[in-house]
Amino acid sequence: MTTSGNTAAWPDHKPTALLVLADGTVLEGFGLGAEGHAVGEVCFNTAMTGYEEILTDPSYAGQLITFTFPHIGNVGTNDEDIETVNMAATPGARGVILRTAISDPSNYRATRHLDQWLKARGIIGLSGIDTRALTALIRSKGMPNGVIAHAKNGEFDLHGLKEEAREWPGLEGMDLVPMVTSAQRFTWDETPWSWDKGFGHQTDPEFNVVAVDYGIKRNILRLLAGVGAKVTVVPATTSAEDILAMKPDGVFLSNGPGDPAETGKYAVPVIKKVIDSGTPTFGICLGHQMLGLAVGAKTKKMHQGHHGANHPVRDETTGKVEITSMNHGFAVDQATLPKGATQTHVSLFDGSNCGIALDGKPVFSVQYHPEASPGPRDSHYLFQRFADLMRAKKRA
Repeated sequence: MTTSGNTAAWPDHKPTALLVLADGTVLEGFGLGAEGHAVGEVCFNTAMTGYEEILTDPSYAGQLITFTFPHIGNVGTNDEDIETVNMAATPGARGVILRTAISDPSNYRATRHLDQWLKARGIIGLSGIDTRALTALIRSKGMPNGVIAHAKNGEFDLHGLKEEAREWPGLEGMDLVPMVTSAQRFTWDETPWSWDKGFGHQTDPEFNVVAVDYGIKRNILRLLAGVGAKVTVVPATTSAEDILAMKPDGVFLSNGPGDPAETGKYAVPVIKKVIDSGTPTFGICLGHQMLGLAVGAKTKKMHQGHHGANHPVRDETTGKVEITSMNHGFAVDQATLPKGATQTHVSLFDGSNCGIALDGKPVFSVQYHPEASPGPRDSHYLFQRFADLMRAKKRA
């Protein structure tokens, strides 16, 4: 601070990070994490916990996440809360937008400061902007394309950033699954984490499950193992013949990023054959959307999407309302569901489709994330529902 007589002047803090939207809007703030710039779709997430799980969810590929909760980073990071299957890989959010600077971690599980963790994973961060105003903009105008940029010297090619944001085509028509799917087949036996014990292992599986990886999360695999499954994860382009040759008791269709109609060009024919085989099938998120496409429904881009850990959903089969974790910018158009496909779950925020089941077949899916991580555990029962279908099929 400098003084001149009785007049005090605060120092001029030069912005070291920008968010440039496709319409030319520029938001200035302070950089954190990796330097550089990244283009993507700007969304907001209303979860109050679980930022590490969110940032490593492969479903966020191609997106820049605005956290509405202001205190992000206060519990640090660790290696147990990463949701990407390959610990060395970095699929997930391209950038993170925060209200306040990251505080020092205060949690017994923390092994690294969030800022250091972002640098190591190559994620660009921006803090110091009015995230409430940005959230309001997204709610009124929809999820904009944008570029996030971080330079310690505060020097930016503003014209170039605006042009990049304006010319990026957006997620519609974009297949991002090749960026996040596994390159080869592998097995999984790790079970959910428990207090003071960590993760367990499935040593006596009852079921053989094949999980098609469109961008699968670790906790989905843990919960499948937790209900008695030996899980074999296969790449997204695996043929139906190869899947069925493994004689699965059940097939799981995973979450993932991008436009389901685009990924469905190669995934839907496979899913149709799996359904026709009579194998119990369970889908989540992108897997749900592509199951909808496989039975003849259509998907649509949402105005602002659903991103958070506080979304109420009603299970139409039981009347029960559960609070769920969500992350999707596309949805199954319930008006296009054909005869034989019943809507089983519905969002109580906007009435959008959140689940389907096929009449007379052991096939169902949900739009939200019953595995949570982060989020409430209200929907864990769906994994048991899948196990019950597999058990009944084996006994038939």
